[in-house]
Amino acid sequence: MLTAKQRELLIFINQRIKETGVSPSFDEMKEALELRSKSGIHRLITALEERGFIKRLAHRARALEVLRLPDDVSPDRTRIGASGFRPSVIEGGNQQNKPAPADSSPDVEEVAILGKIAAGTPIAAIQHEHDRFAVPKSMLRSGEHFALEVEGDSMIDAGIHDGDHVIIQRSDDAGSGDIVVALVDDEEATLKRLRKKGASIALEAANAAYETRIFGPNRVKVQGKLVGLIRQY
Repeated sequence: MLTAKQRELLIFINQRIKETGVSPSFDEMKEALELRSKSGIHRLITALEERGFIKRLAHRARALEVLRLPDDVSPDRTRIGASGFRPSVIEGGNQQNKPAPADSSPDVEEVAILGKIAAGTPIAAIQHEHDRFAVPKSMLRSGEHFALEVEGDSMIDAGIHDGDHVIIQRSDDAGSGDIVVALVDDEEATLKRLRKKGASIALEAANAAYETRIFGPNRVKVQGKLVGLIRQY
């Protein structure tokens, strides 16, 4: 028998692994369950492991495997009351590390690749279109979209790896907690989680090796919100 919090955490871990291929970080679990400290997450993880619902994977940082779900929970359950990154993910074969070219299928839409985006130290602003590829329409939302190739590892705990192609919904606004393409001082573009803190804007990495950067509101312009990614092997 699981407590409400144990059950909620198990469902969250299972869904995040299904959607991104990686288990969530302890910070993401803490935020999802609205706990005040990570020590509570450690206790819940230990309890779930002792009851045979999850397993910690040896020699892999914070890697978890869901062994089973409660009998009354469908494996396809997709939602708990939490915010955070839940992208659509496509994993494809390696074709010189490029996404599939655009085609005429009614189920796909052409998206422009606008260059590379740093998920670590910021780089020069987004480049002009240099290629296009096909993205399933089910991955897209309303409005215009574009794609960028990720460089760096600062968002790895959100399931975003170096070499991934992220799909961005063009927007000049985002909610606190959204992962965005942010333009800093009109010259540096970076992929980070946005946090609104009073009149300030924080750009937060998903990797403990990177510090959160805080700016005045006029220094950061949102260019778009992350809606999905394509990973090549």
